[in-house]
Amino acid sequence: MSEPPHQHPHHPDDLWRRGPVWTASERPLARYVARPLREFLHVESAGSVLLLAATVLALLWVNLPFDGWASAYDHFWHTPLAIEIGEWRIEESLQHWVNDGLMTVFFFVVGLEIKYELVHGDLRDPRTAALPIVAAVGGMAVPALVYVAVVGGGAGSAGWGIPMATDIAFAVGVLGLLGPRIPSAARLFLLTLAIVDDIGAILVIAVFYTDDLSLGWLFAALALLAGMAVLRAARVWAIPVYAVLGVAVWFALLQSGVHATLAGVAVGLLTPAVALLRPSVATEYAVEGLRDNDLDAEELHRLRFLIGESVPVVERLQTRLHPLSSYVVLPVFALANAGVALGDGVLGDALRAPVALGIAAGLVLGKPVGITLACFLAIRLGVGRMPEGTSWPQVVGIGAVAGIGFTVSLFIAGLSFPGSEVLTAEAKVGILLASVLAAVVGVVLLLLSGRADQNGTAVASSPDPVPLPDTSRQN
Repeated sequence: MSEPPHQHPHHPDDLWRRGPVWTASERPLARYVARPLREFLHVESAGSVLLLAATVLALLWVNLPFDGWASAYDHFWHTPLAIEIGEWRIEESLQHWVNDGLMTVFFFVVGLEIKYELVHGDLRDPRTAALPIVAAVGGMAVPALVYVAVVGGGAGSAGWGIPMATDIAFAVGVLGLLGPRIPSAARLFLLTLAIVDDIGAILVIAVFYTDDLSLGWLFAALALLAGMAVLRAARVWAIPVYAVLGVAVWFALLQSGVHATLAGVAVGLLTPAVALLRPSVATEYAVEGLRDNDLDAEELHRLRFLIGESVPVVERLQTRLHPLSSYVVLPVFALANAGVALGDGVLGDALRAPVALGIAAGLVLGKPVGITLACFLAIRLGVGRMPEGTSWPQVVGIGAVAGIGFTVSLFIAGLSFPGSEVLTAEAKVGILLASVLAAVVGVVLLLLSGRADQNGTAVASSPDPVPLPDTSRQN
């Protein structure tokens, strides 16, 4: 006879000394606004929804037929903002603070994700990582070649790096909307591909989109990073110390001419991905400290250390900063950069412009072709293996979804044509339209491939009598 389930001796309401906090209460705003909003933010595609909403808001802000709205958008985002301490002063427009400062948080999270994947994830296993790595290379090289073929030479040729990017938030969000129709291995394939794609985009930004390089400041940044590595090797584990050094690295890169957001990637890659304490031993110490059912401030500090340092710093920072990156940084970036005037023939001119056409061709055609061709060659040569439960039509669909360049493409567009507002506007129009088209094409292809797989399963499980193969000679 089975034992009855363990009954907790206390009612959940007994936990609160003077009642629950507001979000856990039964007040109408908490029940119908706060808690549903909190649940929405835990949905996989929530970040994509907010990013899309910010993009639409920026476009409406500039294009609605109200006098002064478009100029108000430009005036607001070009408002100068300065930080001054004594004789030391930095002054940038609000848009530049978003692109150079706030986006460092996004790239820091990207660096953390790359570090985690290298130590604990798919990039740790060469055989598993081989296919998405090769696919990412194909998905970067072919779009760049397509762009160059369409645009040719001239001032527009500097934008060849724009169609190389994949927006992780939007791409993963699209797969999230499709639910169980997409195999989990295929989702992991796209995520790994997008992370490798980010590595490629970071290298492109660092090598090809750096002007007026100041070697002195660059060496200072490298020295600070080396100092961080030495401190980590010496087991200095105070996060505030690294935060201060990280800000110093950001400032040095800003002064060097290398894009300052790369400081986020570098610091993220230096973040420890292995826990300081052994979880099993730390848990025993924590349980021992709780046996007397009496907590004071010193014991609380000790328990926080034991529990916190049983989890790698990379994971803790990802958990804390991912919501900030997804729900604040990226929507603000989109709001600051996606406001492109589409009236007065601008949209029609942009659609005929080589830059916009090159970006569209690179993202919508070059991405799926490059990814699919690279996967075919890798599997044919035995370098990689197809993700479990994934078909070739699904690979093509995933390649199309990877054509959603948006965030990083907009970022590179801002670096490609610093002296030409016309080319920048054309690039942004091409990115917006190509990302929408890539999402639609990808969703349609994945839905069709899923339906074909279901039909194949239905045929395979049909009750009609079919001749059985002779298995006596098969291994």
